[in-house]
Amino acid sequence: MQKFKEDFLWGGALAANQSEGAYLENGKGQSIIDILPVGAERKRGLKDPSSVMEQTFDYYPSHQSIDFYHRYKEDIRLLAELGIKCLRTSISWPRIFPNGDEAEPNEAGLAFYDAVFEECLKYDIELLVTINHFDTPLNLAQKYGGWQNKQLILFYKRYCKVIFERFHKKVRYWITFNEINMILRNPFLAGGIVKSGKKLDKGTIFQAAHHQLLASAEATKLAKELNPNMQIGCMLAAGSVYPYTCNPKDIQAAIERSREQYFFIDVQVNGRYPYFAQRYFEEQDIQLTVSKDEAALLAENTVDFVAFSYYTSRLETVDSELRKNLIEGNAMASVRNPYLKDAGWGRQIDPLGFRITINEIYQRYQLPLFVVENGLGVEDELVEGAIHDPYRIEYFRSHIEQMAEAVKDGVDLIGYTTWGCIDLISAGTGEMKKRYGFVYVDLDNEGNGSRQRYKKDSFAWYQKVIATNATFL
Repeated sequence: MQKFKEDFLWGGALAANQSEGAYLENGKGQSIIDILPVGAERKRGLKDPSSVMEQTFDYYPSHQSIDFYHRYKEDIRLLAELGIKCLRTSISWPRIFPNGDEAEPNEAGLAFYDAVFEECLKYDIELLVTINHFDTPLNLAQKYGGWQNKQLILFYKRYCKVIFERFHKKVRYWITFNEINMILRNPFLAGGIVKSGKKLDKGTIFQAAHHQLLASAEATKLAKELNPNMQIGCMLAAGSVYPYTCNPKDIQAAIERSREQYFFIDVQVNGRYPYFAQRYFEEQDIQLTVSKDEAALLAENTVDFVAFSYYTSRLETVDSELRKNLIEGNAMASVRNPYLKDAGWGRQIDPLGFRITINEIYQRYQLPLFVVENGLGVEDELVEGAIHDPYRIEYFRSHIEQMAEAVKDGVDLIGYTTWGCIDLISAGTGEMKKRYGFVYVDLDNEGNGSRQRYKKDSFAWYQKVIATNATFL
């Protein structure tokens, strides 16, 4: 197998809102995640946030999570033992600006990330930092309506200015918004948009996304003015869309579904809305006005690389009978693919789809790519301090082999950070039993457990992948 380039960034990925806990400690404010309970109630809250705002629940997963806030030295030491060269993590916006609209930042929050980043650099771990990873300050959602309000651009720009000035010498790689296309599927999680009862119209969602695109461009501009060596990236929740049959109607349906996921990335890479946007907006009755100044801002501040998550491919058809039984994976509904194995939680396993997706993105954008999420969420069993997870090893082996094929195809790939390298809270369900990590955390869905860490069998396997640059596969 062709060797990955010598400076390839093998790593792991975490998110502040799913790992840190300490949700009101040292001046942190509430995030939109902090009002979400676990399980079915969480899913209801994601669809209708106002319903959970009016209730109090016994357990909120993010309030303690896996306690990375207090255990970061132990966790980073474990990741250094694993041999990772890159840690993708995020900064919690409400830990820096508790309400989001303050004039001055919370110094204690900045000091925490100083300590975390210093700990990583001590082990020569490169940092990849997501600026907004599903944790818009709750106050910005309640008081301003989330990203549908243009004022959030100003608040986000202020936040970026503070963290860039503080950390630009420690952090080279940045992502402006996590999975920006998810705002179409989950407006509250990705956009802080609170809806009550009635369905949100698409115009509101696209207006909010437009504000995020402008904010991303503002962040890129700020970063380059401060330090031209900073690398600013965008990110999408990716997965190639296959037509169910060779029926031209299925093929067209797949093309249109695929366009949806690339819509905003096209703007961040090319500096303008895609050629098909005008027709789409007209047919969907979306009134989106882009001023000359906004068009110039987008055009002049494009990204340096494209980051993406990949868990599975998707399947599209116009057959109404087949569409009655869609499966949901990462909030992306799909027809079930009879050629793929099920992984649970509405996902199917498609390693070759990983290569197809990588090539599709690279062919479209011709920019360096960064795989920043990939992994298998399953229930692991802790037996006498050991976790045997051959299914995870097989998942990663098959996906890394296909990633290597994409490199042979000529794709410029910066690195690969597996999702949830240490078990963490699920964003969608709040569960712990949906585990991704090479490190097991003793915690259950109700918040019970010691939070002690245990290395899984896959830990030693991925350690060898990194040490050998995957040449042993």
